[in-house]
Amino acid sequence: MLSSILAKSDCAACKFCCSFRRTSLWETPVFSAADLPALKAFAPTAKFRATGTSGSSYTFDISDQYKTSDPNEEALCPFLDPSRGCTLPTELKPFDCKIWPLRAVSVPKQTESGPAQLAVAITPTCPAINKVPLQKVRDLAANGLGQQILDYAAGHPDMIKEYSDFLSTIVYTNP
Repeated sequence: MLSSILAKSDCAACKFCCSFRRTSLWETPVFSAADLPALKAFAPTAKFRATGTSGSSYTFDISDQYKTSDPNEEALCPFLDPSRGCTLPTELKPFDCKIWPLRAVSVPKQTESGPAQLAVAITPTCPAINKVPLQKVRDLAANGLGQQILDYAAGHPDMIKEYSDFLSTIVYTNP
């Protein structure tokens, strides 16, 4: 989805988005309950746990991969082959992964009576996106990708991240 602004070779060499520190487990991708049987058949040793409040979403459980108590230790996505990249078939790849480093976020109410607003934010830890002018990212989002992300998030609320200082660079909101 982002191949017009990110080089696939940069992403393949980096794989930063496919490893998780204990403090970044909130970033693990969300899978639908409907995909869980196929995911388990594809990778029988992968572990999953329910996430969110709907009971219809899951993420992988990598808690047993950490070998130390160091909060900066990283554990890999169970679907990452370090030499080949993501091993998931396209139809099982989570939307979160397809849109990385963009995230649907819930922006707090501006007034007490106003509703939270969905927006698209950029994850600043992606080394490749930091080389792209911010306006190019905003233009891509404005040309359909931003609305596609918000539409998907509206139907899959467990993928929506909370707005924070970390996810504060908004690249798209509903017009």
